[in-house]
Amino acid sequence: EAREPGSSWPAASTIGEALRRAGLVSPRRKVRRVGAGSGRLQDPQRANEVWSIDYKGQFRTGDGQWCYPLTVVDGYSRYLLACVGHRQPSGAAARASLEELFGERGLPERMRSDNGTPFASAGAGRLSQLSAWWLKLGIEVERIAPGKPQQNGRHERLHRTLKAQTARPPAADRQQQQERFDRFREEYNEERPHEALGQRPPGSVYERSGRSCPEELADPDYPGHWERRRVKKDGYVRFQGRAHFLSEALAKQLTGWVEVDEGAWEVWFGPVELALFDASQAKLRPLGAKTAGRRS
Repeated sequence: EAREPGSSWPAASTIGEALRRAGLVSPRRKVRRVGAGSGRLQDPQRANEVWSIDYKGQFRTGDGQWCYPLTVVDGYSRYLLACVGHRQPSGAAARASLEELFGERGLPERMRSDNGTPFASAGAGRLSQLSAWWLKLGIEVERIAPGKPQQNGRHERLHRTLKAQTARPPAADRQQQQERFDRFREEYNEERPHEALGQRPPGSVYERSGRSCPEELADPDYPGHWERRRVKKDGYVRFQGRAHFLSEALAKQLTGWVEVDEGAWEVWFGPVELALFDASQAKLRPLGAKTAGRRS
C-alpha cells in the first residue's frame, strides 16, 4: 500500500482465506493451556517456596459461636506460620491475617489452596479478590485438584492433630480458643520432632522469607503492543465500544488484551488467562481457569 497508495487492496482476511484455500498457509498450532493453579504441584525444596492455606474443621466454642481456624503452613519445613480462629471464612478476614503474616514472615513464592471460597471463585480465571491480590504481590497461585484433599496431605494431617489437641472439647469462647491455638503452634514449631525433618522440630528448619511485602501494589505489566482495560467496580470492562462482563472479583484491576488471530483476543490478568474475546460476534467468553507463560 505504501508503494502504490492509489491501488485498492483486499482486506487482510480475504487474502488470508485465499492463501488457506490454496494450501499455502499452515494452520496455527494451538497452544495447550494449563488450568490456573491446577497443574503440577510444586514439591518445595526450600523454605517459603510453597505455603499452603486452608480453612478447616469449623466447630462451635462453648458459647455457641462458630470458630473457623485459618491455617498457613510452609510446605518445606512444615512450620505452622499461622493459626487464627475466624468467625466465618471470608476473604477480608483471610487478607487481614495474611497482611500481618506477610509483614512478619515475608512473602512466599507460591500459595497453595483448594478451589473453595475465599481462595477461588467460579468466575473468570477462577480468581477471587484474595487470589488476585496474591498475584499482584508476585505470589503464584497453586491449587489442588477439585475433590482431592490428599494432594495437600501434610496440611490435612496437621488439621487432624490441631483439632484433636485444641478443640476436643472446645474452649469456652473464641478468645480462649485462640490462646489454645497459640500454645499449640509454639509447641508444634519449636518442640515437637518431625519424622520427615530427621526428628527435628519445624522451627529448626524454617527461616524468614527474603521477599518483603511491598507497601504499594503496582498494576500488572503487559507488553507494549497489548491493549489495557481496567475492570469497573461492577465487573464489566469496555472493549471495542461495548461493555462486557468479566468478573466482580477483578473490580478496578488492570487487564491486558492481545490479538492472537484476526478478531480473536486473549484477556489476561498478570500471568493468568481470563477470557477469549471474539470480535466478529462482540462476545467475551470467560475461561474457568487458564494459566500459561504469558504471550510476549
